Parts: sequence; C-alpha cells; structure tokens
Amino acid sequence: MDRPTRPSPATAPRGSSPGPRPGGPPSRRGDAGAPRPSAAAVLDEAVRALAPENGANRLVQRIARGQAPPTVFTTFALEQHQVIAADRISFQHLARRADGDPPVADFFDLLAEGETRALARLAGLADACGLTAREITGYQPRPGCQAFPSYAARLALAAEPADAAIALTANFAAWGGYCATVRTALAEHYDFPEAARGFFTLFADPAPELAVAARAAVQQGIDTGQARPAMAHRHGQLLQAYEVMFWNSLGE
Repeated sequence: MDRPTRPSPATAPRGSSPGPRPGGPPSRRGDAGAPRPSAAAVLDEAVRALAPENGANRLVQRIARGQAPPTVFTTFALEQHQVIAADRISFQHLARRADGDPPVADFFDLLAEGETRALARLAGLADACGLTAREITGYQPRPGCQAFPSYAARLALAAEPADAAIALTANFAAWGGYCATVRTALAEHYDFPEAARGFFTLFADPAPELAVAARAAVQQGIDTGQARPAMAHRHGQLLQAYEVMFWNSLGE
C-alpha cells in the first residue's frame, strides 16, 4: 500500500508505438462525437468520488488526538514490511503488462521505485520502535492489514493497467492525507524523532513527478480507448475500503 511520494497488455517493446488503430489515430472525441474527458478531469473526479467518508478511519482519528497506544506504530511498521514487498511486485507486473504503452509503464515503474524508497524510510520507524530483523521477518501479519496488497495483486493480474492507475491515484490522495495526520501526531503527541517520521513525510509531501506521470498514463488510456473510468471507480471503491480496513485492523 505504500504509495511513492506524493496501464493494457501489449507485446510491442517499450518506447515503440503500438501503431495506428483501425480508422486512423485515436481522436479526442468519443464514438458519438462527444469530446473525451481529459486525464486531469478523470483523475480529479476519481479523487472526489472515491474520497473516504469522514470518520471511517477510526485509528487515524485516535492518533491525531494522541489517544492511540504507541504500540500501533510497531504493528504499522511490521505490517508495512509485508505490504511494501507485495505492492512492489504488483507495480512491477503492471509495468510489464503495459510495456507497449510507455506512459502507463513509466507510471508503474515510478511506483515500484517508490516502494524501494519507502522501505528505506520505514527503517527509521522500525528502529524507533525497537524492532529487530528477526522480529520483522518472523512477524505473522494480520489479515485485515493485508487485504489492500492482496487486492492490488489482483489488479496487477487482471485489471486494465490504465484503470488501475486511476484507482490507485485516488487512493494515494487518501493515503497521503492519513500520513500527513500521523506525521504531525508523532511529533506533537508521541515524541518520535524525525527519522521515525520520515516514512510518513515521504507520502504526506506533494509529489509533482508522480502527478505528471499519472496524468500521462491516464491520457494514454483515454486516447487508446483502454481506460474505463466506471471500472476504475469500482476498483477504487474496494481499494479505499481495504485502506480503511488496514488502519482499523491496526487498532484492534
């Protein structure tokens, strides 16, 4: 679920063009002549429509007030080691599936690279929680915390990559907001050092490069007729539900 600081299978080598489609190059107009939406509009609508309900994430609310026990951050670090490993594989697979659509593949390559950076930042939190390498590798994850990466793996196998890009971008908006809240609370209520807050800073801060890559990926999906916003919203609704499940399972 780690999302770096804030996609259809093809056989053509990355960087090459899949060639013209029947009837000439893709138009920015739909079959009935209506203008196609821009990638920015599609993404903005997904973020708006898929925003989680206020109060759904009970744990982050408790953390914001300093009412959650510090042990939840230990569990968070342990669970995230599992999540990051799974999500990196999912993003790499989506990039390979989108190899004939360079903007889409580049977006997922960027996400996979972000997982590597996130794992490095997570070490600061794990150290602050006193976790050992043996405890991390021997940890038995909670099912509710691993639903998100499990569904992300399903998307990597079966979803249209452009649709997955839309759904994930909507989720990143929610995830980034949660991370911003936790980062502030760690300093104000829990006295965690800056190194321990670095993981959350990675996602709380704006990520212009990722935003540009997301728009390019979705525009490619729109122009080639591969993006289906309605299906992307279906994926996104489940991702958002599993996101909330992750946090609330930490607090159980």
